[in-house]
Amino acid sequence: MAHTILVLNGPNLNMLGKREPTIYGHETLADVEQLCVEVGSGHGFAVQCLQTNHEGVMIDRIHAARGTVAGIVINPGAWTHTSVAIHDALAAAEVPVLEVHISNVHKREAFRHHSYVSLVAVGVIAGFGTHGYKLAIDHFAKLLKTA
Repeated sequence: MAHTILVLNGPNLNMLGKREPTIYGHETLADVEQLCVEVGSGHGFAVQCLQTNHEGVMIDRIHAARGTVAGIVINPGAWTHTSVAIHDALAAAEVPVLEVHISNVHKREAFRHHSYVSLVAVGVIAGFGTHGYKLAIDHFAKLLKTA
């Protein structure tokens, strides 16, 4: 049976390729999702992707992940810095979480330096552009082989 990796993207990530390309690059969300599916497939994983601008939808999907996925790759967008609810949902899911940010949040505004998600993540990848998603899925391959 193939492991399933859930790739979650938060608010405004549907605007990838259009919004501030000097920060976020020219790849679109469709490009990111295709990359994740291809990389996951190469490791024998099924990959499910969701992007939402609605926090309740994100929380419901995280809840549904409990017991059904091997891990979560999440770019929570602005919820990184604001959402205790996303933190709590990820903790309740009881699956490994890797946090991904396209930009280096530590070189940006001070409010972006704190992450509620990092408190429940096994690792954080920031500043590698959309390549960070590949790094996250590659790391899950390593984690799941040793589990």
